[in-house]
Amino acid sequence: MRRRPLVLAGIMLGMFMSAVESTIVASAMPTIVAALGGFTLFSWVFAIYLLTQAITIPIYGRLADLYGRKRVFCAGAALFLVGSALCGISWNMMALIAFRALQGLGAGAIIPVSTTIIADIYTPADRARMQGYLGSVWGVAAIIGPALGAFIVQHLSWSIIFWINLPVGVLSISLLALCLRENLVPHEHTIDYGGAALLMAGSGALMLALTQANELSRPVLYGLLAGAAVIIGIFLRHERVAAEPMLRLDLWRNRVIAVGNIAATTIGAVMMGITAFVPAYVQGAMGRSPLVAGFALTVMSLGWTAATTIAGHVMVRASYRAAAVTGGLSLIAGNLVLILMQPSSGPVWAGTGAFLIGMGMGFCNTTYLVSIQSSVRWQERGTATSSMLFMRMVGQSVGVAIFGAVFNYALFGAGTESGDVVNRLMEPTLRLGLDAAEITRLTGEIAYALHAVYLISLAISAVSLVLAVALPAGHGPRAVQHAE
Repeated sequence: MRRRPLVLAGIMLGMFMSAVESTIVASAMPTIVAALGGFTLFSWVFAIYLLTQAITIPIYGRLADLYGRKRVFCAGAALFLVGSALCGISWNMMALIAFRALQGLGAGAIIPVSTTIIADIYTPADRARMQGYLGSVWGVAAIIGPALGAFIVQHLSWSIIFWINLPVGVLSISLLALCLRENLVPHEHTIDYGGAALLMAGSGALMLALTQANELSRPVLYGLLAGAAVIIGIFLRHERVAAEPMLRLDLWRNRVIAVGNIAATTIGAVMMGITAFVPAYVQGAMGRSPLVAGFALTVMSLGWTAATTIAGHVMVRASYRAAAVTGGLSLIAGNLVLILMQPSSGPVWAGTGAFLIGMGMGFCNTTYLVSIQSSVRWQERGTATSSMLFMRMVGQSVGVAIFGAVFNYALFGAGTESGDVVNRLMEPTLRLGLDAAEITRLTGEIAYALHAVYLISLAISAVSLVLAVALPAGHGPRAVQHAE
């Protein structure tokens, strides 16, 4: 009990290190590209990190169940730090992409194992409240990351944006190594190497196809999807006969886990509809600056953080279903605000919709995570936690692919001749070179295309609400704690 605050501090440091990575790198990428060249590989700096992170999440979760949380967390965080150190000395874009892949391989351990440790050291009722602390980490990272990245590249060296995590990571590992005590019973384990290899290959092909759908040629895309389907089918067959399977398929028979995992996919998709396309509306349709466009994402993070804290109280006083339904209703409300948005509405309107969706994310994500962790034993908790986080990342990738396809079809199907013209509309300085009639026509077409995106997002949010209602009635942290 005395060490628990120190363990929590170590976990929060580790999660901050992972959370701030994306925001701080995004703000510094234009400077990095100018220094290293290779603009055509720009998107791969982000895609490879997310890809390697996603495919290792289920594996780390299972290893944490077999060999303990501390070992797996420290190993993953150390690998992340090695990748971070190497990113800072990259000599060209290909080297940076390779080292970002190494970073992602380590990052796959940090979030799932961290949240599993919280479930281990706190009671079900306290787990709900602790999510408020963890949610604040993401809020702080979302706010200070872009500003910190911009300051570093302007006044220092871009390498520091990768090295700044080193002392944070070392302190996080030290606190966990010294303060976390696990009563592991010695047991001979059989590692499912075949399952791990199949899982990485199948999920890797699927994630690559989804995240790069707009960049790949049709034959390559369809080949990746077909290959992913075949490999995943072989993997599922293999897991049914494995002595200690890498992915516990039997856990899906648990109603709470099945609902939580499917819902994680839907909320992941909705999140990307906002993250990727609200700034495009603010810049393209409203004609505002990138700074103003970033305002919408900031308020979404603030809504997520606030809802995470509130959700803990709702779960404890009412039930998991009540908290999840509240989140589902907030997602629908936020999408309705965005559907009603017009180019003349202003950024506050866009921020309101993003804030409501952030609230929905906070309620839903926290509720499903805590309910899943409370539905399994210690030996299954890492696997159950990582499966939900993995499904959320799959949802994000599916969301990007679907919304991107809908946006492009609606925009270019409306008669917009060239993507170059749209790019000029997005950039305030280039926008000045367009005549008023062309700006009016293009803003209307972009607004129409993004309206279609939000309609799809609304439909997915409705599915999230239905799934929330499917949670068992009266099931909450107090009932679970009494059962334990």
